[in-house]
Amino acid sequence: MTQDRLDRQMAFLWEADKLKQIIRATKLGDNSRYENSGEHSWHIALYAMVLGGDAPQGVDTSRVIKMLLLHDLVEIDAGDAPIFGDFDVADMEAKEQAAAARIFGLLPADQAQEFHELWNEFEAAESPDARFAKSLDRFQPPNQNLAAGGGSWDEYDTRFEQLEERVGRKINHGAPWLWDWLKPRVIAWFTARGKS
Repeated sequence: MTQDRLDRQMAFLWEADKLKQIIRATKLGDNSRYENSGEHSWHIALYAMVLGGDAPQGVDTSRVIKMLLLHDLVEIDAGDAPIFGDFDVADMEAKEQAAAARIFGLLPADQAQEFHELWNEFEAAESPDARFAKSLDRFQPPNQNLAAGGGSWDEYDTRFEQLEERVGRKINHGAPWLWDWLKPRVIAWFTARGKS
């Protein structure tokens, strides 16, 4: 351990603390306030620990947890892009790529490369680990919305078809049993409000 290595690691950790300042569109389960991206990242990492035992064969839960802890750090520079929000996808991807280079670049070279590669793998969602991680990233918010009595679904006037296309499809891609569990619950919520 050199002084420079520790200085770089601490610079990254101090920068990562800014993720707690990024407010998301999803509310806490008790509907008291919006969650921040640091809370979201912690929560879905916990989802991976709890639900990872049932992940598809070959999924490495420890790698999934690493991806989930890293995946939203780019929001420090790029901001949050709500799933039902209106934004330029290409512009957001460019901002996130630049943010990843800057933020992971704070680390020593070996860790910068490892973390950036994990982030890119998550974004591509092609490996079994990344597909499962992406599924969990999409699985947590609807559960928060159900607990909060609708949350961002009400604010964005979301319909079930939108949820199924933008969220359900991605959950189903990496964790179909989670979508099988969640789908009837969200259908019931949307049906009760005439938004099916």
